[in-house]
Amino acid sequence: MSISVTFNSAHRILLASDFFMARRPVMDREQNLVAHELMFFSDDRIIADSGDAGERPASRTVITDVYQHGMARVIGDLVGILYVDPQTIMGDVFDFLPPTKLVMEIADVHAVTPALLERLAELNRKGFHFALVDNNGAVDLSDLLPFVDGVRIDVTGKSEVELARLCAAYAPLGKRLLAEKVDTHEQFQVCYRLGFDYFQGYYFTVPVFAEGRKLAPSPLAIMSLLALIVSDADNAEIEDRIKGNVSLGLNLLRLANTPAFSTHRIDSLRQALMVLGRNQLQRWLQVMLYADNGNQGAIAMPLLDLATTRGRLMELLAQKLKPGNRGFADTGFTIGIMSLMDSLFGLPMEQILEQIPVVDEVADALLRREGYFGQLLRLVEYTEWHSKTDTQLLQAIRDLRLSHNDLYLLQLAAFEWSDHVTRGVR
Repeated sequence: MSISVTFNSAHRILLASDFFMARRPVMDREQNLVAHELMFFSDDRIIADSGDAGERPASRTVITDVYQHGMARVIGDLVGILYVDPQTIMGDVFDFLPPTKLVMEIADVHAVTPALLERLAELNRKGFHFALVDNNGAVDLSDLLPFVDGVRIDVTGKSEVELARLCAAYAPLGKRLLAEKVDTHEQFQVCYRLGFDYFQGYYFTVPVFAEGRKLAPSPLAIMSLLALIVSDADNAEIEDRIKGNVSLGLNLLRLANTPAFSTHRIDSLRQALMVLGRNQLQRWLQVMLYADNGNQGAIAMPLLDLATTRGRLMELLAQKLKPGNRGFADTGFTIGIMSLMDSLFGLPMEQILEQIPVVDEVADALLRREGYFGQLLRLVEYTEWHSKTDTQLLQAIRDLRLSHNDLYLLQLAAFEWSDHVTRGVR
């Protein structure tokens, strides 16, 4: 299960109502990034409720907007997860949706009616796949189980005993289990032991520090190159340093030839430096810190996906808020992609910045979320919807004088760019 919802940012998306969007990562038991739940949050629900209460199932209007503006074109061989209610299931949205490309999570079921069961049976025959959102026993959902492939269980506040009971109820029926809101390594370990198949949450972004840990040779080589670029070293010195690391040079050329970075064929490092310049090289190197970090294995891929999304969204926000200032946008990209390096390397951010020289405003943003760039970084983190960040997000876009639609369009462009990058390095 995976989603890669991207849009052509040149399109003007006309929405029936304002809403926020979050693309939330899902990993399998091997820590591969296998899915993103696409969630929608409305301004009015945020004002009326608190915490995650603003989360709502995707309406027909929202699903239609997503589909018409490019989902089918960009997800390729991946599959997406959408959160829907019985009203949407009973509607006509399935007339145009591709059955093999989406998994629908059924939520907000207040009564299991014969009409709902008949509709699910019909959609199953057409090839559509469903998962059930466990509702803590509020309504008996057992009649829905024959029509779903899996069950989503919110682990928030649940003990290991409670989770074990739920696993015992669903797993023997052949249902795949998705643990939702797994935000600590301890929660992941518990859910892993209990046999959950998938894990939604941001546990992989929580740094795990170990005393005496040092960077491996490959990240050190990349950081050394970044330091050369920052110090304005000659192109020849930079090129020689890259040539001294054959693996790094090959990976950089491979990355340089992905659609995310260039529409031109790049055949040599010298050509890359001449055609694209140092700013682009700096971006390659920053991405390579995630893509070439062998010590982390599969866990680096969800970090790469999230870091490149942050970097691109920071850059686009900077361009939107201060148009024409290329340096401002470049700084935004750097901050966004560096913001997860403590999680990637298991080192405090202060120690990482000792090896990659940065200006004070970059350090302020990365270390303390302070200054204008710190404000942008907080906004980008709020859009990921870790937990109870809805009111903060609403206030942040107001402070920056952004509209809902401004943020939505920039998110979509950032998703598209990040997907190109991750495909290029997988």
